[in-house]
Amino acid sequence: MDTSEQDFIKRREIVFRSLHPNPDQAHTAALFLVEVEGMIHATAVSPILLEVSYDLLQITLKQIEDALGEIGLHIDNSMMFRIRRALYYYSEDTQRQNLGCERGENNCTRRVFALRYRTLRHGCRDCRPEHWRRYL
Repeated sequence: MDTSEQDFIKRREIVFRSLHPNPDQAHTAALFLVEVEGMIHATAVSPILLEVSYDLLQITLKQIEDALGEIGLHIDNSMMFRIRRALYYYSEDTQRQNLGCERGENNCTRRVFALRYRTLRHGCRDCRPEHWRRYL
């Protein structure tokens, strides 16, 4: 069976809880996900609805939602959304394993945060070359 590249591009909706200190969680999540490797687009449709499109070979929905949960956003956990997410998680894991991708391979939550941390401007950088840092 031939698989095209379009089979690996997933389009999903992520719904957030409406009771949260941040009234526009979808926009915050879209800004965060723009720089993540494997994300094609992230669009805030409403303050609590986010549409994402991503490459399954690089990132999964579970990794995206785990990263959003770690930055303090609250994903809707009503029964219908939990069942839908469980189906997505299972089908994506199965598809990745059939392609030879191991669980936890590629872009994990730590790598998402490390990439984001490297791109932010902050005072925790050492401007010396690597060989000077080891010498001193």
